[in-house]
Amino acid sequence: MSNRRGKQSIVFPNAPCIVGAAAVGGVKEGQGPQRQWFDFLLEDDIFGEKTWEKAEGKMVKKAIDLALRDGRTTEAQVDLLLGGDLINQLMIANYAARDLQIPFMGLYGACSTMTESLIAGSVFIDGGYAARAVTAASSHYCTAERQFRMPLEHGNQRPPSAQWTATAAGSMVLAGNTSANGDALPGGDIVVTSATIGRVVDPGITDVNEMGAAMAPAAASTLLTHFKDMGTSPADYDVILSGDLGNIGKHILMDLMKKQGCPLAASYNDCGAIMYSSEQDVHSGGSGCGCSASLFAGRVIKEMRQGRIKRALLMSTGALLSTISAGQGESIPGIAHAVVIERKGGQQ
Repeated sequence: MSNRRGKQSIVFPNAPCIVGAAAVGGVKEGQGPQRQWFDFLLEDDIFGEKTWEKAEGKMVKKAIDLALRDGRTTEAQVDLLLGGDLINQLMIANYAARDLQIPFMGLYGACSTMTESLIAGSVFIDGGYAARAVTAASSHYCTAERQFRMPLEHGNQRPPSAQWTATAAGSMVLAGNTSANGDALPGGDIVVTSATIGRVVDPGITDVNEMGAAMAPAAASTLLTHFKDMGTSPADYDVILSGDLGNIGKHILMDLMKKQGCPLAASYNDCGAIMYSSEQDVHSGGSGCGCSASLFAGRVIKEMRQGRIKRALLMSTGALLSTISAGQGESIPGIAHAVVIERKGGQQ
């Protein structure tokens, strides 16, 4: 029987287990409503380093170290590291990987990178090409502002539609049933069962402060495809969580789904819409690779271990722009990838 479902979805017969997970957040994230779900919070956003970029690299390395510890796994036991960030040439992930003795594949899907890495890692494990894999993604408000918008020193005004790039990182440890030499692995009760790979959708938006609107059509495309390919509906999931459309993009997605005859239930929410409180002055909400990565690896996994979530559909969205494309007046295409994570049996 084929492991493909439709043109864009796949199932994992040898469902990879998520045996370890960790979330790291910055100062602003630690002041928000998701504080309790982080495993580590920075005291300041420079994290003892000389640059914002070095701080982000140290942050994602911390998330990986904590995830490995949570999964009772050593670096030597990991066959593959997959991850990425928003900075040119995956600068953050590359330098974090430099300090780890693990084969590395850098991935770029903008803010969709966490689910992209989960899909790729699950394919490697399900196919028997790796016994253990680590996935990771990160972002930092200061590094992203410097690259995509204006240096912080500029003090430019942010319009109400703008989103706040989360200073955060998330990491998960995936494991198969056996190691490379055939030894049984401990596994776990939380598994990745299926995924839908998104396609690029371009609504023609050129304003870099309208990220939610730019990504929402891609999110709708992926969700509709997933439900069709898998023969499911929104009611089949305890939680449907997108990231990071923010408050504006979230409501655009809900409108698009309703118009397609597939309204999203109360179980739906968006990472960017819940990362911060309304008093934190982040305008339309959160964004960045680390926003969904930290909430997926932090809140979702912890709630699954507590038995509060049994089946989650997690979808990260990405705005595929660059400093060059924006300067040349190009539009902002969007992408969205989705994975289904389920809890089997009792608690881990």
